[in-house]
Amino acid sequence: MSGTFREIVTLQLGHYSNFIGTHWWNLQDAALVYDCDAPLGELQSDMLFRERLTLGGHVTYTPRLIAMDLKGSLQTLRREGSLYGTENENTSFTWKGPIMTHKESPPTKNAFLQELDSLDVNGRFILAEPDFMCSSSAVAHCSVSSVGAGVAMETVNSRLERMQKSYWLEGSVRVWSDFLRIHLHPRTVSVINQYNHDGESERLEVFGQGEALLRGPVLEDLEDRLHFFVEECDYLQGFQVLCDLADGFSGLGSKVTELLQDSNGGRGILTWGVAPVNHPETSSIKDLYHMMNCALGTLQMANHSSFFCPLTLRGGLMRRPPPPTAFPLLNCDPMLWYHSSSVLALALDCMTASYRLRQNSAPMWQLSDALAVSGRKVVSAYGSVPFPMMHGGCLPDALDAFADALPWRPMSACPELGDGLCFGQSVTLRGLDGQSLVSPLLPGTEPPSSLHSERSGEDVLTAYIRTHYPSNPLAVQLLSGASKVTPPFPKIFSPDLSPQGFLQNQNQTTADHTSSQPVAGLPVLTCLQSSPAVGLQLSELQKACAALDLRRVAPSFLSHGPEPGEISEFMEQLRSLAHCYRLDPCRSSSDEDDDDD
Repeated sequence: MSGTFREIVTLQLGHYSNFIGTHWWNLQDAALVYDCDAPLGELQSDMLFRERLTLGGHVTYTPRLIAMDLKGSLQTLRREGSLYGTENENTSFTWKGPIMTHKESPPTKNAFLQELDSLDVNGRFILAEPDFMCSSSAVAHCSVSSVGAGVAMETVNSRLERMQKSYWLEGSVRVWSDFLRIHLHPRTVSVINQYNHDGESERLEVFGQGEALLRGPVLEDLEDRLHFFVEECDYLQGFQVLCDLADGFSGLGSKVTELLQDSNGGRGILTWGVAPVNHPETSSIKDLYHMMNCALGTLQMANHSSFFCPLTLRGGLMRRPPPPTAFPLLNCDPMLWYHSSSVLALALDCMTASYRLRQNSAPMWQLSDALAVSGRKVVSAYGSVPFPMMHGGCLPDALDAFADALPWRPMSACPELGDGLCFGQSVTLRGLDGQSLVSPLLPGTEPPSSLHSERSGEDVLTAYIRTHYPSNPLAVQLLSGASKVTPPFPKIFSPDLSPQGFLQNQNQTTADHTSSQPVAGLPVLTCLQSSPAVGLQLSELQKACAALDLRRVAPSFLSHGPEPGEISEFMEQLRSLAHCYRLDPCRSSSDEDDDDD
């Protein structure tokens, strides 16, 4: 991998962020190609991965990533990794007396991690011939030419794909490292020892706790890691930040994005505030905490980011949200973090493709400038996961099947209003090749709809969206490569899908049922949107939080800050942010007050 590229540093703040991030990095890893004779992919992996040598001289590719979590959240994962060596554990002491060692039994690894260990020897992955090693840390493809002509080899990816039927991890995934398939750099994982991941005490539950964390040792540690990854970049494009929105990490993320803004002015900071559908050991008071954390985190991270996008399958950010978002071709349990995070990772992989393209890439700042206009720095996400495309069909037929409905569903707890009003949107479709993008009608045949007359996939998708949003700014990106899903991605796909992720007719489904081939790739459609619907969501959240007397119903929320006066000021700022999404910003303040009554 070589050439000029615009590097991206990714930060994952919180346990659910790391769940999504782990799936996301597994998807990136599955798409990597190291064979010099293979065609280059559409996405530039060097934006995300860094190439270096181990102490033994082996080439490695590790994510340009900082992952922060709490004490007890790693289980079997060593925070320093296993690629570059660690300090000698047999340190010589001056003490000459007897030494007693107490050794705790290591956590039990699930079936996937045990299989991965069998392929991994000191960070190197064994191929078919034991005399040759693949040195990639990312479970990557290896070129035959790199180890000698005529040597029959097998990549670790292909071996994992072949063994996919043996994995069923729903009952064994406790933390995100239980399904991590790549090696991490020793400077990636940062553990916050002041708070526990499990247990009833010392939990990071409120916004003020997270804000207070980013000082002293935690701040010094983060700055050290940032300097390491940033200073080795030649053309830093910006930062991707995934941050838990509903717990104390929302406060930490607010300070982290402020730090990034202050120290890296002019770089893109795209922040995704993530939230699971459910939280373990929830209660009425914790539900209140979650709503307040979401409100304060949304405001503060939006202030310090190029744009901020909530990412969740929850039906809303309120204490009692509607049912979670469901997708008709997924057998997904939204309450299971292992499942819900995989769906969000697929969507995120598609939504971020526009600034990771090898050719004609739109940098982060261009995407944010198109969406975050006139102070509207909160955007919403929508997705069709997978996009329902018939095997052998075409894009015009697939879109016509939706009739008057839109093909995507909310992934930011923000349903569309359906009024055709929007300030701007970016739509990405991946997984369809050239022949399936346009109608195959013969010349002289009457097209069944106007979409069948379009000459390119971009024109088809643009024309369809224009029927719902006639006069709003729109950017469309199409990628032919599908999202490649490999072990340990959960088995959440409908039996109606082919191994390529396309819908099969009844005869095809029955004929292919005996082979039970797993889904290996998916077409995905996503949309990032700035619209009046975001303003209504923010207004609803602001009103619910402003109506609370925290000194009476939740004094513990205030014990770590902010003060009641500061929260009142934040609520007013959130109210002003919501008003930015009005289509008639010149309305008088008296009219606005009437709406708030």
